[in-house]
Amino acid sequence: MRSATVRKIIGAYDDPVVRAYCWARFWILRQRFLDEIGQYLPAEGPVLDLGCGFGLFSLYYAATGPRRFLRGIDVNARRIALARRAAARLGIDNVAYEVADARHFKGDGEVGAAYMLDIVHHVPPETVVPLLAQLRRAVAPGGVLLVKDVDTRPATKRWFTWALDKAMAPRTPVHYWSAERLAEALQASGFRVRRHLMVDVLPYPHVLYIGEAV
Repeated sequence: MRSATVRKIIGAYDDPVVRAYCWARFWILRQRFLDEIGQYLPAEGPVLDLGCGFGLFSLYYAATGPRRFLRGIDVNARRIALARRAAARLGIDNVAYEVADARHFKGDGEVGAAYMLDIVHHVPPETVVPLLAQLRRAVAPGGVLLVKDVDTRPATKRWFTWALDKAMAPRTPVHYWSAERLAEALQASGFRVRRHLMVDVLPYPHVLYIGEAV
């Protein structure tokens, strides 16, 4: 059923280039990873998707958790417009999207969970710690911040990821954080952190950080 959900979401986009991108993103994460991430989201209540892009993952987690309310934020107005259109076509009403820059995020309400999937390495490194501090203010005590990103080791996997990032967004700068540095930054922001290594057949050094707000 859930793979059918993925297909349905992708089919809600008009642009064939966007659909191809969606297939690539879902293929990289795959159903198992979606479920690995989703297990840490609350079954109900507000959830923040920071850097939501076309709304792929917020639509998925809204469709598979109808008692959740997903709020997606992205700096790209076209992507937000496509996300809103896809939500309307799918009849998913427990999502809302807005144009905003994640680097300047200011929590304006409390959420039970927030997540950033492959966003940190695209954010200027000097803005990451302030952003994590703002997210800590937004996440309710006992709630979670999920950050999926790539480690700097092993180097061969990092370079593979860099090549893919540049192929998909050649003008977007990238800065990869070591698992130790990113975990320390999360801890310094007030999260109790554990790491969930996402073992993949493809050469991506995925790491999922589960930050519990304390």
